[in-house]
Amino acid sequence: MKIATKFLGEVEIGEQDILTFEHGLLGFEGERKFVLLPIDADLPLAILQSVERPEIGFIIAYPFAFKKDYSFDISEDDLEQLYLEKEEDVLTYSIVTMKDTFQDSTINLLAPLIINIEKKCGKQIVLQDSKSYPLRYPMQSLEGSAK
Repeated sequence: MKIATKFLGEVEIGEQDILTFEHGLLGFEGERKFVLLPIDADLPLAILQSVERPEIGFIIAYPFAFKKDYSFDISEDDLEQLYLEKEEDVLTYSIVTMKDTFQDSTINLLAPLIINIEKKCGKQIVLQDSKSYPLRYPMQSLEGSAK
């Protein structure tokens, strides 16, 4: 099926590519169907695009590429809601706030996107632990692994 996107124009996706965010994203609770679109295989970035509304798309980043010691625990409730059983089924992304230059852009480490790639569902969680990651972490340079 073809969908219109915010950043890439019209793209072809398969039904199997659609991710369901049962609770939507913070500020976009009504949007539940998204797709991950690659930007460049060598970059730790992608696009999370609403399937139904082309104007709703987010640049997202693999947070471990920018903060190698980034870690957090997922609550039992979240694990259940995401049907997570195996660690290898988990993808973690952070929403990017783009500025005039890449060096001035930030990623949201406080509210990561957790995706169960096997079950095709996701959830944005707000971290409650004592590490208190920032809402706007600078993307100035790559620290960790981009893959």
